[in-house]
Amino acid sequence: MASNTLKVWYDQAGDFLEVLFEDSPATLEEVAEDIFERRTPDGRVVGFAVLNVSKHDKMALNLPIAVTVLPDIPPSLE
Repeated sequence: MASNTLKVWYDQAGDFLEVLFEDSPATLEEVAEDIFERRTPDGRVVGFAVLNVSKHDKMALNLPIAVTVLPDIPPSLE
């Protein structure tokens, strides 16, 4: 996945929303009821997921996730 690509996936049958900032090996950790962070082994948050999306108030859905935006790294330094 490119560094500036955001992947959003919604499974209507499972009522599950997932947003990925980066395609890296990671695990899901529940941080609030039905809210999950996708974290890499070194602790970076690379996405989040919401279970039972339709049961949440969409106008008041707060995600208790802190995201740090890093500056773009020139391709020559990657």
